[in-house]
Amino acid sequence: MHKRRILVIDDSEDIHKDFIRSLCPEKASGAREFAQLESALFGDAPASQDTSSGLFELDSAYQGQEGLAKVREALASQRPYSLVFLDYRMPPGWNGLETLRHLRTIAPSLPVVVCSAYSDYSWEEIHQEFSGERVLTELRKPFNKKELHELALFLSDPRRAVP
Repeated sequence: MHKRRILVIDDSEDIHKDFIRSLCPEKASGAREFAQLESALFGDAPASQDTSSGLFELDSAYQGQEGLAKVREALASQRPYSLVFLDYRMPPGWNGLETLRHLRTIAPSLPVVVCSAYSDYSWEEIHQEFSGERVLTELRKPFNKKELHELALFLSDPRRAVP
């Protein structure tokens, strides 16, 4: 079974940890720390930061430009993301809206969930610019773990693929 690849673009490390805890709970529960300890004790190569488990494989970007590069790389390697969670505010770089504009040029049908506690734009303004998009959703922070999981399941489902 192929895991559903999800990219989280957010400037807060704590938010990335919340996504891992919500979508990859096995990895968040200490497996990474155990692998690092094992590596230190036995001198193996450093443990990877792989956060894949269960149904999802998560990847992180801390700025919009980095997120765009990861989407490009994923497309080039024929391992595209099935969903992106994108923060509105990510100083000092692109904000979420600017990042979304760039993402749409290379992956127009990639489902994106725009999420933040604050927004410099109303949801109506965003919908007006990206009118007719069936692949744009909003999630407010702080998010509910169950709601996040259900949203990720639904939007990353390969049967929902937009032509």
